[in-house]
Amino acid sequence: MNAHVNALANTPKQILEANKLAKRLRRLVGTAIADFNMIEANDKIMVCLSGGKDSYAMLDVLMGLREKSPVPFELFAFNLDQKHPGYPAHILPDYLTRLGVPFQIAVQDTYSTVKRVIPEGKTMCSLCSRLRRGVIYRVASEIGANKIALGHHRDDILQTFFLNAFFGGKLKSMPPKLGSDDGKHVVIRPLAYVEERDLEAYSTLKQFPIIPCDLCGSQDNLQRQQVKLMLREWEKHFPGRVESIFRALQNASPSHLLDRNLFDFANLKASGESSAEGDVAFDPETFVEPIEKRVIQLMM
Repeated sequence: MNAHVNALANTPKQILEANKLAKRLRRLVGTAIADFNMIEANDKIMVCLSGGKDSYAMLDVLMGLREKSPVPFELFAFNLDQKHPGYPAHILPDYLTRLGVPFQIAVQDTYSTVKRVIPEGKTMCSLCSRLRRGVIYRVASEIGANKIALGHHRDDILQTFFLNAFFGGKLKSMPPKLGSDDGKHVVIRPLAYVEERDLEAYSTLKQFPIIPCDLCGSQDNLQRQQVKLMLREWEKHFPGRVESIFRALQNASPSHLLDRNLFDFANLKASGESSAEGDVAFDPETFVEPIEKRVIQLMM
């Protein structure tokens, strides 16, 4: 670890824990990159920075991994100044200049657009996200980036899964790697395996110059916030439950769901042979603990 981090970790135990945290982040990010082939030789990756803990940590870890990467790739930092009132426009340019990372700050007053279009009291995230995404794609094309790195972590992926299930009627989440809406870039999420609590600890350790979101981030009535609280309650009362759900997202069985586009139910015929993928919904003996009524109560 660098001297700055060591200065914050004063005791031998603190230094040990700080080193373990840094290594864990590098390992998890490296594993996600390998599992989904996120980074290839000569990629130019536009790292999107919001000024929050997640994107700061993403850039920091990617810079460290690049030094030891077996293949060369470029990192280019990008931030969108959305003209929020009181936005400290100097923080990110100063930080990135000190790091020596090439960057661009785009300025577009999406704040006024969102405030004008969205009624008072309604959530602003959807429109804000669409406007921001359009600028990201444009700049990525202008600088010749073929990959766009976003700072969504494991908890974001889980929350999105439940939001889609509860309010959208879809089994859908944030994939670690996917083509962009315009078809010109590949979007990657290197933090896909990283827990938010580790990013919070790492941010404190590294003393990133956090820029709070004064638009959507301050809204207390967001459905995402409610799902986040639900997952925290689950983890508090049933340790390991959230991790099990995350593993489930990596272990889908299309034949045991109801989506006719994923599995050809209409043309299914008896094969005459036994199959491990046959009609066995679940084997109760494999569960670590019984499903308790309180789980259902927490979902209400």
